[in-house]
Amino acid sequence: RAGPGRAAGRLRAERPGAAAGMEELRGRRDELARLIQGEEEERSRLQGQIWALTEKLARTNESLARKVAARNDFERTIAETEAAYGKILESSQTLLSVLKGETGNTSKATEP
Repeated sequence: RAGPGRAAGRLRAERPGAAAGMEELRGRRDELARLIQGEEEERSRLQGQIWALTEKLARTNESLARKVAARNDFERTIAETEAAYGKILESSQTLLSVLKGETGNTSKATEP
């Protein structure tokens, strides 16, 4: 039969075991705290890298957009210049044909 005296004696006997259990729990808690601190530092480092890469991506996108617009301007200018050059060639061929025709008529008119 366990009376109040026996229960108190048993608690005193278990106290060193309870203290050891508490020490073990504290050790686990401290280890988790170290792991948490390490992961928080890693997260912070990764967030910094993400921010830096996001900034770099934005700058690259802006630069790329400017270069694509410039290239499109060059392509449009080249196409317009080629079309104008083609019209100049066509006009010069027409003019040359007219001059040849006039030269032939002038030669016939001056023949004796």
